[in-house]
Amino acid sequence: MTDEAGVFFTEWDRRGAGARRSIERARLLVRALDVKNTGIPLLTVVGSKGKGTAATYASAVLAAAGCRVVTVTSPALREDRERIRVDGAAISHGELARLGGCLREAIGSLPPRRSGDGYLSPSGLFMIAGVLFARAVGADVIVLEAGMGGVSDEVSLFPPEVVAITEVFAEHVGVLGDSPAEIAANKAGVVTATTCTVVSVPQSASVNEAIVATVADRTGGRVKPEAAGPCGLPEDLLPTGHGRRNAELGCAAADRLLDAVGRRRPSPDRLNRVLSSVRLPGRLSWHRPAGVAVLVDSAIDRSGAATALAEAYRRWDRIDHVVVGLPDHKDVPGFISELAGLPVTYVRMPGHPHLSFTHAVPGHWTVIDDTELTRERLASLGERIVALGTVYFTGRLLNLLDADTERLFEP
Repeated sequence: MTDEAGVFFTEWDRRGAGARRSIERARLLVRALDVKNTGIPLLTVVGSKGKGTAATYASAVLAAAGCRVVTVTSPALREDRERIRVDGAAISHGELARLGGCLREAIGSLPPRRSGDGYLSPSGLFMIAGVLFARAVGADVIVLEAGMGGVSDEVSLFPPEVVAITEVFAEHVGVLGDSPAEIAANKAGVVTATTCTVVSVPQSASVNEAIVATVADRTGGRVKPEAAGPCGLPEDLLPTGHGRRNAELGCAAADRLLDAVGRRRPSPDRLNRVLSSVRLPGRLSWHRPAGVAVLVDSAIDRSGAATALAEAYRRWDRIDHVVVGLPDHKDVPGFISELAGLPVTYVRMPGHPHLSFTHAVPGHWTVIDDTELTRERLASLGERIVALGTVYFTGRLLNLLDADTERLFEP
């Protein structure tokens, strides 16, 4: 964590056992900064997986249309300043420091926290800072990626014109809801009376029913979710695997926002140029440090692992080793089944106390802490390596590999 990002983590670091984020406290901060209604059109992305891909492609389409777009995602890839981007580029250290100073002053005006009060979450503070930044730089549109949840996330403090919903499944059960349908209702709860369009990837029957019902309730039946399908773009402009449908979702949502605010969609030539520049580090991304080929993907369940392995075998005739960083609340059993027969190193991350790595893994897997994972150790595992896991882990890998995460697309 950089010095200028300290304010974003202060209340998180001082939280008590069992404490949860305080949306009400975040609402007071939004009010103190006067950023609830900026007048800037807003596109919000919610879902269980693939939000970053959808947000990136939505931002790229909006930039191709000539919009100045500020994008807020979570968590960062390598540095905290990457959580806030303008036209695909991470903000500078100085800009992050200035935003931190504004937050620090506004937080100081809030009622002091009492024992048992919730805390201002880091992801929520970066989101609020991103909206503040968008107003300061005169952004034409804002794209927000929800941290966790929907109505229970700080993203719900900012009314969206358009909502994009990636696949919703049983993640954070017991926190966001007790079933995928309840989780879907929480995520779709970001829809407000001013939302004009909701676009979703195909969902399971129960999840789709929950989304339709929630959207109808929030809009008085005015809005019905639309299905995002193939967008007609050349295949080489979109990612492979599960990322394709999330990219298509982002493109569709961006088009709906442009329509809603009366801006022309980009010409095919301009759109193709911008989309051809999109990079998604940590999402089936390829890296070659010192002669070693590494495929990095933020897969968190069995199907994601299977997709990554299939992608690796499209280029390689073998996989020498798989490096996995998957906390207990992800699909560890699915990974164990999918990686059967492959040599695996399982990496725990004790520096992230909110993540648990206690799930039993096969005895032949090597288990290490992330501090033991160096470039030299990675190179010792073979010439063709697949690295899979939560975004905190793939971010660690991208940093280890010195991946370029400064810009996600060229506007």
